[in-house]
Amino acid sequence: MSDLRMPRLAAALVACIGAATIAGALASEHVYGLVPCKLCLIERQPYYVGVPLAIATLLLPTRGPWRRIAFVLLALVFLASAGLGAYHAGAEWGFWPGPTDCGGGAANAADVGGFLRQLESVHVVSCTEAAWRFAGTSLAGWNAVVSAGLALIAGWGAVLSRGRSSSRARLVSL
Repeated sequence: MSDLRMPRLAAALVACIGAATIAGALASEHVYGLVPCKLCLIERQPYYVGVPLAIATLLLPTRGPWRRIAFVLLALVFLASAGLGAYHAGAEWGFWPGPTDCGGGAANAADVGGFLRQLESVHVVSCTEAAWRFAGTSLAGWNAVVSAGLALIAGWGAVLSRGRSSSRARLVSL
C-alpha cells in the first residue's frame, strides 16, 4: 500500500472501531438493558467527538499540516478516553473511590406519596460496581483498552502524515 493511503487507513480504522465501540455501548443499554452510570455516559463523549473527527480526517487533503493536526487531536481525545476508562475501572475494582455523586437519582415528586412510588421503581446504578464483565474486565476496562488502541492508531496516522517529501525538501533547502 502506498504511503499516501496509509494515513487514510489509520483514519478509517479509528472511525470504524470507534463507531463499533459506541454502537456496542448503546446496544448494551437499549438491547440488553444494562443501565449506564454517570461515568459510563461521560466515557461515551470522547467517541461522540472522535468518530466524526476521524471521518473528517479521512476526508482531509494529503498535503499540508491539517491531517497531522487532526490525527494529533484524535490521539489526545482517545488518550483522555483511555484515562476515563482506567479511572472508572479502578473505581470498580476499589483501587480508589469513585465520584461521590454517582448513582443516579429521581425526579422531583409533587408529594410524599409520589416520592415513595418513585423509590419503588428507581434502580440506582453505582459507578463502583461493574454491570457486566468479559474475560474478567468490565466495560470500563475494555473502554480503556480500546481507547488506548485508538490513540495509538491515531498517533501512527500522525507520524505517517508527516510527509517524507516535505522533510526531503527541507533537507535540500538547507
